[in-house]
Amino acid sequence: ITGGRHIEIQVIGDSLGNVIHLGERDCSVQRRHQKVIEESPSPAVDAELRARMGEAAVRLARAVGYTNAGTVEFMLDAGGEFYFLEMNTRLQVEHGVTEMRTGTDIVEMQILVASGAPLPLTQERVIFRGHSIECRVYAEDPLNNYLPSPGPITLLRVPEGPQIRNDIGTYEGDTISTYYDSMMAKLLTWGATRTEAIERMQGALAEYRVEGVKTNLPLLRTVVAHPTFRSGQVTTNFLDQELDTEAITAVAVDNVYLAAFGLLALGLDDPDPWRAAGAIRAGGMARVDLTHSGLLHRIQGQREPGTLDKWIVSVDGRERRVRFARAHEDRLVMEDGNQSLSSRVWLTESGIAVTQGNRTYVLSWGFSGHSRGPTESRRAHVLTAPMPALVLKVMVKAGQKVSAHQPLVVLEAMKMEHSIEAPHDGTVKVVHCKEGGRVGDGDILVEMQQDTAE
Repeated sequence: ITGGRHIEIQVIGDSLGNVIHLGERDCSVQRRHQKVIEESPSPAVDAELRARMGEAAVRLARAVGYTNAGTVEFMLDAGGEFYFLEMNTRLQVEHGVTEMRTGTDIVEMQILVASGAPLPLTQERVIFRGHSIECRVYAEDPLNNYLPSPGPITLLRVPEGPQIRNDIGTYEGDTISTYYDSMMAKLLTWGATRTEAIERMQGALAEYRVEGVKTNLPLLRTVVAHPTFRSGQVTTNFLDQELDTEAITAVAVDNVYLAAFGLLALGLDDPDPWRAAGAIRAGGMARVDLTHSGLLHRIQGQREPGTLDKWIVSVDGRERRVRFARAHEDRLVMEDGNQSLSSRVWLTESGIAVTQGNRTYVLSWGFSGHSRGPTESRRAHVLTAPMPALVLKVMVKAGQKVSAHQPLVVLEAMKMEHSIEAPHDGTVKVVHCKEGGRVGDGDILVEMQQDTAE
């Protein structure tokens, strides 16, 4: 199937033979065949196709005497033909999308039909209103092949407001375990139109803050702003074919670094790089190095003589004259000539985060002149566990010759398998793990020696 979309129909049946559907959900934004974003209605489904798919799903459920909420899943091709995939005989993660659009409580209906009561509404009474979108917030690193990121959550702030719904399975201070999948929460928005729902989602994602573990929030922010998604043309290959690391981690503009500098210029007593710079002296100089997307940027400022809030600031040598003022809590206003820009800026454990518009940039403290020490040099010849995990397979032994990209060890964590591959041609020196054993984050799995040119 080319140009395929993943479309599913929510059904529910009672013990009296009544079965209805509650419309479709489009689940085409996927990674590793796992859903990331769902929405209803699907931009690819019109009223006639919705009726046909709904009828097919109801007929299937009725044919087996189905009593419960369930989802009938289909693949939809570019020509408008749909094909049966499977039926999930349970409540699904994305059921909230349907609830927001239909005004129903699917869990309540499950309880009613389980007790023998009839469905509380007929197909004719199902009313569809507006558009709903759900983003799944995962503890994973989309910049590193979606590698799970277990560990403690040190900060969790979720957006709130009209038509914003948070279904959360964790809390600040909780620990993301390696024993289950990596989904932390679901963020849902509703709008009278698809555009309104998307814009509300963009604003909500910009407000979302998680620290302590990596999350897919940068990916979600990128997707909902992407032209292909906004035009409703996403297929199941979208993430693989149209998004890359550069798109997810778009290089922060100078305004972002200026806002980060402004947070420090307003007199925060932290962190060490700032205190060492001596910037709070009248007319004093200040410098801070910040990294983003692996690139080091140097921000240097000179307070204008006779002022408290005006600065001459350069970002990698590009100079600006700006004035900083605190607006409210973590909001900062930066004035540049006749223009002003509002940002949300706050300290993280490892640097500064800046939200401008609907995009959040996470900047880390950077230090120039960093050289690799003996430990890092040694690790160039070892392969370590990227997370706590179960050792599923050990595919090599000491003395074995291996080729670049050859799988050496397979780990299992958070319901996913992760293959550890040889970074280069070489010889396995020592294997430090065994099948069935558990390893911690950073534990050495295999030591190997790189082949040298003759």
